[in-house]
Parts: sequence; C-alpha cells; structure tokens
Amino acid sequence: MSRGPLTQNQSSIGLKVALRIVSTWRATPGQACKILRISPSTFRRASREATCGSRLDLDQQQRIGLVLGIHAQLRVIFSNPENVQGFASLRNFNAFFEGRSPLDVMAQGDMISLYETYKRIEQLHCGDVMAGQVTSHINS
Repeated sequence: MSRGPLTQNQSSIGLKVALRIVSTWRATPGQACKILRISPSTFRRASREATCGSRLDLDQQQRIGLVLGIHAQLRVIFSNPENVQGFASLRNFNAFFEGRSPLDVMAQGDMISLYETYKRIEQLHCGDVMAGQVTSHINS
C-alpha cells in the first residue's frame, strides 16, 4: 500500500536513520551513497545532523523504506544485536548472493538489487517462522 511522498521532515529523519543503519552494517560512505542514491554532499549534511533530505525524490524515499524494512526484518530474525548489525556484511552463499554479502549486492546501487536483498531477508524470516524457530546466532 503506497502512502505517497514523505514530508520534508519525514524525509530528513528517514535519511538520517537509514544512514545510521547502513553505518552499523559497516558500509563505507560510498556504499551508503549508492544504496540510498544520494550525493556525497547530502551524505555529509545528514551525517552532521544538519537539515537534509528536503528534496528527496520518490526513488530515494523508497530506498530509505527498504533499508528500514531490512533492519526491521533483521531485528525480528536475530535476538543478538551483533547479528542484526553484522549480517549485511557477511558473505552469503545462497543462489541469489552467490558468495557476496548483502551489503555488496545493495551497494551495486540499483533499486532491483536493494529490493531483492530485502525480499531474501524477508524470506529468511518467513522460513524461520514456517520452521517454527528463529535463528539467534550466526557462526562466523
């Protein structure tokens, strides 16, 4: 269900939160910019807690929503904060990721890679629920 574009305040807050999340995933500034499709100057403004995001387009707003959704799914899947934060940077060998980390896939910068990463993480949660168990620890 689409709710329409975000207000300027919602965009600013959403961008700052999304940047904090991708930072906990150990994303570089360049990766964060690609994932959210923002400029380095917008990244710097948001990182300094300055007003930012007032001119985000719908694509950028959707990217923020996907990052927030991925984070929410990881919090449901894992009870350990280290796993919530570390999962995105771990190599994954399923057919979609093919040995790449979710972060590497998302940082390709296209919306499809970000969306498909979201869907794969959502499927992890659905698979755990269907199996009647929730994973709580990743073996490194």
